Amino acid sequence: MVVDDDPDILDALTMILESKGYQVITARDGIEALTKLEVEKPDLMILDLLMPKMDGFAVYKELQDTKWSKHRDIPILILTSIREEASRRRYELETGAELDIEDYVEKPFPPDILLERVGRLIKKE
Repeated sequence: MVVDDDPDILDALTMILESKGYQVITARDGIEALTKLEVEKPDLMILDLLMPKMDGFAVYKELQDTKWSKHRDIPILILTSIREEASRRRYELETGAELDIEDYVEKPFPPDILLERVGRLIKKE
């Protein structure tokens, strides 16, 4: 599942991932992502942090709730333009908890790096 509000990023990620045989589910914000999670069971979530309606920080926080426990094992790869240290610090300040995600890639990203990280995360299951 790819969650990003930028249609160009969604298109690019979909093309990159589908070219390697991955099936891609997309969502344009956190609310749409959580709605789709209720019916889908993706192997991985690629999550942008800065989005309207419900940002990636709020999605991650929501997924920590026990009502989402059946999705807790889904690896999360953060793909965003925010530097990793700033993201981790913001989440910790807002929630008092650690941003415990599997991987973090800053935009812009080379497609080969993204594919390598996705492949590694999906194999860990």
